[in-house]
Amino acid sequence: MRIAVDAMGGDNAPDVIVEGALEAAKSCSDDIILVGNKSVIESKLSKFKNIPSNLTVENASELIGMDESPAVSVRRKKDSSINVAVNLVKEKKADAVVSAGNTGAVVCAASLFLRALPGIDRPGISVFFPSLKDRVLLIDAGANVDAKPEHLLQYAIMGSVYAKFVLNKKNPKVGLLNIGEEESKGPEFVKETFKLLEQNKNINFIGNVEGRDICVGNCDVVVCDGFVGNVVLKVSEGIADAIKEMLKRKLASNFITWIGALLSAPAFKALKKEIDYAEYGGAPLLGIDGACIIAHGGSSAYAIKNAIRAAREYLLNNVNQHIIELIDKKNGAASSATSNP
Repeated sequence: MRIAVDAMGGDNAPDVIVEGALEAAKSCSDDIILVGNKSVIESKLSKFKNIPSNLTVENASELIGMDESPAVSVRRKKDSSINVAVNLVKEKKADAVVSAGNTGAVVCAASLFLRALPGIDRPGISVFFPSLKDRVLLIDAGANVDAKPEHLLQYAIMGSVYAKFVLNKKNPKVGLLNIGEEESKGPEFVKETFKLLEQNKNINFIGNVEGRDICVGNCDVVVCDGFVGNVVLKVSEGIADAIKEMLKRKLASNFITWIGALLSAPAFKALKKEIDYAEYGGAPLLGIDGACIIAHGGSSAYAIKNAIRAAREYLLNNVNQHIIELIDKKNGAASSATSNP
């Protein structure tokens, strides 16, 4: 397998990207292609010893900043690291792309150059949430903020496939994010989505779920539009950071709590690992004709290594092929229902 890594994207690029890709290359036999300013990347690599032969560099003279307009920058900066990395997949010179850069630009480039899978209208970003039971997959986390009911049905199918074949969920439970469990709750397009999900027999739809159900782990896949999903994601990140800081302050407030913190250190370390996004690596962009993993902008080298691992898992489990097969079943059932009213 060949994995293109955007070396210039992210808050800590290119240093942590280069280091993470190097660690990934050392731990596998797959070809890792660092994409970006060649002289800068090679300068960073020169600080390390024993560079493996499966780690190479592909030059890209431009980069897209985190605050740039996605659509405009993708079209104007044709030689940006994001564009070049995505085009390597388009040209079959790479099998997957990993980027911690401008999320909107990554989605735009992937949608523009790789196109959507047959039967898919819009791609969706799927992110992982820790829960009391197991990881929960939420889709969409921001790729499509103007979603229609049919898009959410497609998200449910794609999320179910990923949960089954990558997360090893035998019969993934799919929930529709809403303000209440009752079918009558929510805006009209959510009610319409409920009906579509209920009618589809290829997924294990359990009905509406509320925000609190995500971290409780009452379902395996949570479906929502990109606007709501992104708000959920950002609020969750903010709450996690706030709780972490408040806990530090309380534990350091006096000698007794400080001693308690020292004694509880192993438990805190285990908890940190369980909720750390770096453990998951990145968010798969489901629905494009290729494999694309979007890493967190603040990713560490460890997170980048895991994002590359996530790309490998995506490819090894033939996620796109399984999505196409399930979409075909959905379309086949719809055609049958239309011809036999």
